[in-house]
Amino acid sequence: MPTTQAGLERPADPPAAGPAARRAIWWRLLLRDRFACLAVVILLVVAACAIVGPLLLGDLATRQNLRAVNRPPFSLDDGWAFVLGSDSLGRSLLARLVVASGTTLSVAVPAVVISLVIGSVWGMWAGYHRGWRESVSMRIADVILSFPSLLLAVVVLYVFSPSAVNIVLVLAVARIPIYLRAARAESAELQSRLFVDAARTFGTGSWAIIARHVAPTVLPTLFTVATLDFCFVMLTESSLSFLGIGIQPPDMSWGLMVAQGRQALQSAWWIAVFPGLAIVVTTVSATVLASWARLAMDPGQRWRLTLPRSRRGNKALAKEVRA
Repeated sequence: MPTTQAGLERPADPPAAGPAARRAIWWRLLLRDRFACLAVVILLVVAACAIVGPLLLGDLATRQNLRAVNRPPFSLDDGWAFVLGSDSLGRSLLARLVVASGTTLSVAVPAVVISLVIGSVWGMWAGYHRGWRESVSMRIADVILSFPSLLLAVVVLYVFSPSAVNIVLVLAVARIPIYLRAARAESAELQSRLFVDAARTFGTGSWAIIARHVAPTVLPTLFTVATLDFCFVMLTESSLSFLGIGIQPPDMSWGLMVAQGRQALQSAWWIAVFPGLAIVVTTVSATVLASWARLAMDPGQRWRLTLPRSRRGNKALAKEVRA
């Protein structure tokens, strides 16, 4: 045990928390936030429906039954598949919601991932080197941002054929400046820090410094931006499908289902309401999770997640969080 100059023993410094301990702290922080837990459960259910749902349902989402046209919801007379009712062609609305979730996520997730990877790498490179690289990058970002994302997508998809691939590409390009500007701002502030100067003095390459020292600090902010941007991209895809220049039949998405059901709102409201409710619940859940992740990933703000509930047990968790 270490001793002081006066010969008195002092307790040893606590060991640094390992990866397993940090994961346990994250789980404890998540379980303390009921809204964040509910958001995670909802997003996991949506992801499971998108991945496994089409395999389990088969052709149930496209099977027509003209004797079960516009069946009202919350009835099991026609089986569990019609618990949310049927549409104007007698197709199961529940099955169509499950299959449409896969189409919606297959557009939103790749668009966010592509724009996140390109924009973050580009922004960290420009912010670290500064100079003409930063100036040119910012001017390109300003040009792209001068066009509203939805308007740019409408023009491009009107000129070219509407398809899932074109929607992903146009939304990814339109959202790159969001990550570029955020990563550039964080990297420009970090590149003058002492630990970056020390790594540069020892001959470490620029990309190695970005990967080891800049990226771990910038990624929490970019993850929060990506989570919020996922909501925007999903709403944009739904809007494009609603306008008729997004996902085209026989494919289905939540926005397309809302567009197909808007003509029957007075006689069969559930055809448009349930897909719209799915969009709202998913985007709100992603927003709640982004708010929690922003606090959890910031060492200076993480302690705020220990404040709710009773004070018992908060002190021990707060010490682990600050460790």
